[in-house]
Amino acid sequence: MQPKVIIHGGAGNSVQDKGGLVPVRSALGKIVHTVSEQLLAGMSAIEAVVLGCHHLEDEPRFNAGTGSVLQADGQIRMSAALMDGVKQRFSGVINVSRVQHPIDLAQFLQDHSDRTLSDYGAAELARELQVPLYNPLTTTRLHEWMAERDQGFRSAMAGVVANNPEVGRGTIGVVVLDHEGRMAVGTSTGGKGFERIGRVSDSATPAGNYANSLAAVSCTGIGEDILEECLAAKIVIRVSDGFSLGSALEKSFEEAKNNQRDFGAIALDAQGGIGWGKTSQVLFAAYHDGEKSGDTLDLPLETTTGYIA
Repeated sequence: MQPKVIIHGGAGNSVQDKGGLVPVRSALGKIVHTVSEQLLAGMSAIEAVVLGCHHLEDEPRFNAGTGSVLQADGQIRMSAALMDGVKQRFSGVINVSRVQHPIDLAQFLQDHSDRTLSDYGAAELARELQVPLYNPLTTTRLHEWMAERDQGFRSAMAGVVANNPEVGRGTIGVVVLDHEGRMAVGTSTGGKGFERIGRVSDSATPAGNYANSLAAVSCTGIGEDILEECLAAKIVIRVSDGFSLGSALEKSFEEAKNNQRDFGAIALDAQGGIGWGKTSQVLFAAYHDGEKSGDTLDLPLETTTGYIA
């Protein structure tokens, strides 16, 4: 099996200054190339997903790990999930603070009976594992929060890409098919920004992150919309019921447009097909098919879904 990988760094509105896409494209391209190299060298799907999430969580432009947005009280609380498509095993953490890589906690929970932990439980897990304390705050995100505070927190959410607050909302995500045909998916987020304390995003739920042996999907965008569509699980279940991945994406995003949702998704299937969908104007995604790379940053605004066999 030729390994495949697709990653995302969020979805949102069109960027007036197209030059703002250049550093985002560069960051996504470097990360997808790094993950693809390791896959071609024999790395497993789960390991490759975690590796990709590490790099995306460390990229301060994206809203996950370092560069996460602040909630209404000025604190950073992050969520992440990991799903092994072969075992169909889901694990995750919700609203965890002061760690560099939330995806690591999700990976640890893969082998335990209690596989999704919320704030206090996730914090206790980090303490038990002696995970070093880490402050993911960046100056850009702090200034963003301070400006919004001065305006009474009137914005619905913060920007997904830190250097351009007009581009929207989202998370980071990685979907992988390895050389043995195994699939896995990981998703990580800093939330939507300025939200109420205790708000739960879609990322650490099957609505935002789901996989089985036939397909794997990671979502990004407005979490409430993703939850209400149960998007990732819906797409994977449709593939399991006989839809092609392309058809599953097309039907799911047609429904989403009718319901006026705002989000995006990336996906792989067991045959090595690479797919994506968006109701937003821009999907910040890049992929590598084992031979060449590409991205979705310049898709026409009217394009909703895509599939590469």
